[in-house]
Amino acid sequence: MQLTLNCNSRPEGMNPRAMRRAGQIPGTVYGHQGSESTAISLDAKDVENLLRKANPNNTLIELSINDSGFKGVTILREVQKHPYKNAIYHLSFFAIETQTKVEVNVPIKFVGTPIGVKTGGIVEILMNRLQVNCPPSKVPDHIDVEVAHLAEGKGIYAGDITLPEGVILSTDSTPLVYTVAIGRKSSK
Repeated sequence: MQLTLNCNSRPEGMNPRAMRRAGQIPGTVYGHQGSESTAISLDAKDVENLLRKANPNNTLIELSINDSGFKGVTILREVQKHPYKNAIYHLSFFAIETQTKVEVNVPIKFVGTPIGVKTGGIVEILMNRLQVNCPPSKVPDHIDVEVAHLAEGKGIYAGDITLPEGVILSTDSTPLVYTVAIGRKSSK
C-alpha cells in the first residue's frame, strides 16, 4: 500500500509548540540529501488520517514538500507522542528511492485453523511482525503463513516462513513465531 502526503518546509527557528497550537505537526525528512535532513510542517488532520492507514517502518508514503521541490517515496520511521496525552509531537520520514534495500517490519497474517486446535490444542502467537530486507518496490503489505497443518506441540519458526521473491529475513531465523500448545484435554 502506498499513500500520498503533502507538506511544507518548516521555517527555521519556528517554535514546535506554536506549530502544534496552530494545527501543524513538525517533522523531518532524511536520506534524500546524504546526511542532510529537511525540517517539515504537516497538517495535523492529514497526520491523523495518515496514521490510521500507515504503520511505522512498513508503509510506503509518497511525500511531496510543496515549497522545496522534493517529491519522493519515503517510509515513516518514527512517530513521537506525548507520554500520556497521546498527542502527536513529531514524525520522521526516511527517503528510500535512493536506497537499493530497506529494512521493514511486515505484519504476519496467519491463515487457517490448525489441526491441533480441533483436538484440544491452544494457539500461541509469539510474533505478529517479521523484520525483512527488500528493495523499496517489493515491500509486502503482509506475509501470509499457512497454519492449518499444525498439530499439537508443533510450531513455525521465523526461518520456516516462505517469503515473497526479493524479500529476505533480516533477523535470526530461530525464534518461534506461532505454536499450538498441548491442551489440558490432550494431556490426560
